[in-house]
Amino acid sequence: MKFAQEFGAGNYAITAYDNGFIKVNETVHTTSLIIAPEKVDTEWPAENFADLDTESLSCVLDWEPEIVVLGTGERQQFPRAEVFRLFQERGIGLEVMDTGSACRTYNVLMAEGRQVAAALLII
Repeated sequence: MKFAQEFGAGNYAITAYDNGFIKVNETVHTTSLIIAPEKVDTEWPAENFADLDTESLSCVLDWEPEIVVLGTGERQQFPRAEVFRLFQERGIGLEVMDTGSACRTYNVLMAEGRQVAAALLII
């Protein structure tokens, strides 16, 4: 019997993560990134939780996702209220969790065919 992992309609799936890296398909990334089923932005300047503000997260809004999964590092931390307001004004859901949980959630939502993006701080 053969098994195959299906990633839905997307081209980019998170295949591994641990302290210091996130692996997208076969490429290992050691800096924070934004990922969606059809593209990856490895130039995202956010390096730590203190960098998460409306300016650093506004770039993901241009991708027009229905939901953004925000991975805040080793533990779940909630950004300032104006960040939530920015997403609410655009009608985009924002879910905040630790980066490991965010990686898993991104893959599940992508496999369901959802218009998801994940902004992930490296653990």
